[in-house]
This record gives sequence, C-alpha cells and structure tokens, in this order.
Amino acid sequence: MDFVAFATHSVRRAMVGQVRAVFNDAARGETPVQPSDDALFTRDSVLWRVHGDVTTMMVGGVAALLLQMLHPAVLAGVWDHSKFRHDMLGRLRGTARFIAQTSYASRAEAEAAIARVRTIHQHIRGTLPDGTPYRADDPRLLAWVHVTEAVSFLDGWIRYAEPGMSRADQDRYFAEFAQVAEALGADPVPHSRAEAQALIAEMRGELHYDARTREVARLLLEQPAPNLATKPFQAMTFAAAIDLLPGWARQMHHLSTPPLAAPAVRLGTRGVAETLRWAFR
Repeated sequence: MDFVAFATHSVRRAMVGQVRAVFNDAARGETPVQPSDDALFTRDSVLWRVHGDVTTMMVGGVAALLLQMLHPAVLAGVWDHSKFRHDMLGRLRGTARFIAQTSYASRAEAEAAIARVRTIHQHIRGTLPDGTPYRADDPRLLAWVHVTEAVSFLDGWIRYAEPGMSRADQDRYFAEFAQVAEALGADPVPHSRAEAQALIAEMRGELHYDARTREVARLLLEQPAPNLATKPFQAMTFAAAIDLLPGWARQMHHLSTPPLAAPAVRLGTRGVAETLRWAFR
C-alpha cells in the first residue's frame, strides 16, 4: 500500500470510528447494528436508502425531537420518566439504535426491539400540569412521534442527498416505515406524503410551547459534544436541524436561521454528508 492509499485508509478508519463511538456505547458492550438479508425491509427498499445515511439521519433526528416535544403529552412522558437531563447522549443513542434495528437488522432483532419498546410504553403514564392524563402507548401520541420522524428523516435525505427524489419514492418510504409504527401500536399512520402532511396539520392544534419545552430544547441543543473532534460536526448538525424545521415550528420554539446563514449551513452540512458517505463507502 502506497502512502496516499495508506493515509486515505487511515482517515476513513478514524472518521468511521468517531461516528461509531457516538452511536454505540462501548462501556455497555454495544457494537454497530449489522445489516441482514432477513430484515423487515429488503436491501432495495427506499427505507434502507434513507435510513442508511448518517448525516441526514442525525439532522432529521434532531428536527424530529424538536417537533415531538411540542406535543404536551409527548413532552410529559420524557420529562416525567426519562433520564435525559443526565444522559441526553444515552437517550439519543437508544433512539438511533432502535431505528437501525427496525430498519435493517435481522427480523428477530427488529421484532425483539419493537416488543421491548412496547413493554416500556405500557409503564409510562402520568398527568399533565393541567390534570389531563396521558400514557405513552396512546396510539395518537405514537402517531405523532412516528410522523415527525418520518417527515424529518425524509426531508433531511431530500435536502442533503437526493433533491430530485420522486413523489412515488417518497410515498413508498412512508408506506414502508408505516409497518414499524403500526407494530408499535400507532394510529393513524400515514402511508404517503399527503397523509403525513394532513396528520401534522390536524395535530398542530394540540401543540404547545412552555417553560418545560424550552428547557428540554435547551438541553438537547446545548449538550456538550462527545469529544473535541465531533464538536464542529455536532454544531453543524444542530444548525441544519433547526433550518430543516417547518417555519411554524421554528416560530413556536423561538428559533431561527438568519437568511444569510442558511446557505452556509446547507453548504457545510452537504459537505459533511458527502465526506461521511465517502468514509463509509
């Protein structure tokens, strides 16, 4: 191996190692989820294409969390029953691992992950500050969590990977991802872009922003990077996630992307995405 090839290999290995360290807790013995030919979805599925891209999933994942916490009952479940205040990275890792397992791990591993989450949801219940009861296995709340993830993951992919994605492939993505949501007990579950947009529009009247929303958003967006090497990438990811949000959601969160900064955020994020795709090739 010549020097250039060796250097290229070393850079790739270092980048892949840094990313895997973020998503897998070595202290708990976690290793990357392995793709399987016996997954819930085939290798040529649109879902594999979208969920297999590191940068767009990180951007979409943060945007989805910002949308999800605008629903008071979803926020209460996190506030009352989660250790996010002390381990935000752990919570993010858990969510990312679940998405990976249900996307391309073996069918047995995916079904076990779904069963585990359903069991956890059965024990999460409480009361909102106004006295309204909530439970994590409420089909409508699960539908909100799902639709915000689906739209955010897909919009991140379209913006930073496949701007010309056909509407047919977008609808196919929603139809595929619906299988996981339905297995978790969500209802209603959108099977197309139009149905997803209609569900979000229908549920906007239930959304609310208050001091607890602000605190959870702050903890998410101000969490320290896992290490110095990932700090600039994390900052770019958070800026891109805010930029990805629909305007009404940015307004509710009192967040904004200055018009002159948006092109730089998108250009920088696109560069990070292309670099990581090169590293994982």
